[in-house]
Amino acid sequence: MQIAKDKVVSIHYTLKNDAGSMIDSSESAEPLIYLHGAQNIIPGLERALEGKVADDALEVSIEAVDAYGEYNKELTQVVPGNMFEGVDTLETGMEFQAETEQGVQVIRIVSVDGDDITIDGNHPLAGERLHFDVNVAEVRDATEDELSHGHVHGDDCCH
Repeated sequence: MQIAKDKVVSIHYTLKNDAGSMIDSSESAEPLIYLHGAQNIIPGLERALEGKVADDALEVSIEAVDAYGEYNKELTQVVPGNMFEGVDTLETGMEFQAETEQGVQVIRIVSVDGDDITIDGNHPLAGERLHFDVNVAEVRDATEDELSHGHVHGDDCCH
């Protein structure tokens, strides 16, 4: 069965940056399982997997625009510490959810200078070319529930 829209796909992958440093891998864990065509993975990788079958292997480089987007300086700003009401200690690397005009967005603290907190709404991999080594483990038809919910239902699904 070929990877196409509305198929459930299981892949093992290794993700590296331009310098060749490993960012993530599923090799010693369970495969990544996603619903193809439902925007569950980055667009460039989804396009590269289109038409592949179980046991296919591929190496693909994905430009930033087809991964997590270009880095947007406008998503970085300095805010006062009192914006983090109820948080005793603010540290670099902490992540929070913020309500924005585009909906809920994850922001990350990139620096703390007294009461000046620099936050960044970019994905941590924004602006980076990504290099994937992928092995397709399985391709199957999605269930009606998976199609209606737009994602794969695993053992820990709460629907």
